[in-house]
Amino acid sequence: MNPSHEPHIVPGTERGIMVVVVGPSGAGKDTLMALAAKHFQGRPDVHFVRRVITRHTHAGGEQHLAVSAQGFASMEQAGNFAVWWEAHGLKYGIPAEVSVSLAQGNLVIANGSRSALHHFKAVFPRLKVINVTATAEVLANRLEARGRETHEDIMARLARGPLTVRGDYDVTDIDNSGSLEDGERRIVGALDGFLSEVTEIG
Repeated sequence: MNPSHEPHIVPGTERGIMVVVVGPSGAGKDTLMALAAKHFQGRPDVHFVRRVITRHTHAGGEQHLAVSAQGFASMEQAGNFAVWWEAHGLKYGIPAEVSVSLAQGNLVIANGSRSALHHFKAVFPRLKVINVTATAEVLANRLEARGRETHEDIMARLARGPLTVRGDYDVTDIDNSGSLEDGERRIVGALDGFLSEVTEIG
């Protein structure tokens, strides 16, 4: 990512906590985030970010705001993103409005990428990372069930590297190899813990 403007910390955002959820394809990150959003629905102090993506609205996965590449570039130039990055031929943006929610002392949760964490760290003074993982066998089975890649492609993807988060981050690992109920309990528990930290500081 080479943005035209340097990322900067917005005064007041340290009152809240930014949580970035990351994880490899097949780990169930989107599913757990959707379950967590339903659990915290109606809580004014918990905000789930709707990302801006250069992908069709009906492409599946998370609910997002779909824009063209040109539209995304215009938004970036106008400073409409707190953070943006590019991955797998798509561009992803976190709306700048999240800074307002953080300044109000809220817990803000965003769907992110391990490769973009350093951009989040440059902008958000209180950053937490939730790394959703699963065993290699579970990941392979889930990816094969999607039918988007060949078995060879999936094996190559899984062999590329470890599923850990590299760098100096406050990381909570969630193993989502089991049931949805277990995964939901773990991510909700992690977010409840972060909420208590916001309350202590606020």
